[in-house]
Amino acid sequence: MWWRWILILLLVACSPQQMQALPAGAVILAFGDSITYGTGAAPGEDYPAQLAALIGHPVINAGVPGETSAQGRERLAATLAEVRPKLVLLGLGGNDFLQRLPAEEAKANLIAMIKAMQAQHIQVVLLAVPGLSLPPAPHPLYAEVAEQTQVPLAEEQWLAVLSKRSLKSDTVHPNAAGYAQFAQAMADFLRQSGAIRD
Repeated sequence: MWWRWILILLLVACSPQQMQALPAGAVILAFGDSITYGTGAAPGEDYPAQLAALIGHPVINAGVPGETSAQGRERLAATLAEVRPKLVLLGLGGNDFLQRLPAEEAKANLIAMIKAMQAQHIQVVLLAVPGLSLPPAPHPLYAEVAEQTQVPLAEEQWLAVLSKRSLKSDTVHPNAAGYAQFAQAMADFLRQSGAIRD
């Protein structure tokens, strides 16, 4: 029946891009700014710590509060050499928006970081954050970067948290419940993409 084909197409459109399954014990690097670091919650309540508990893989928190995409680009190589991850969750750009830096510069920095990781055969998931628009929406540069670099995009997960006052500790950062929701959403995303297999 025709409606079955429409349903299949919708399911494909909503499913994350498929990834290679991570070996047992493979290290994941969460690379980003304050919402990666866990600002607004107690130690151990950040999303990398909660994600690690959900998926059984070490998730290294390399979040630096206040960091822009340009600053992240500068420290990426040293962090990769130290951590040697098999997968990176890349979450930068929010401070570029807050500082009104050119979106094209953030886009170029993200593309350069992703290409550097791909050259080392490291899988990448790009994490979108809302821009400064009203109502809040993921900044369109993330979809452009994901398309150009062919990496999976987690586009709505932070938006679902940061658009709810009950899940935030202040106007910018999640609280513990917000980080927990994001960690669960990313665990689901990684399983649906095939990166994590229970």
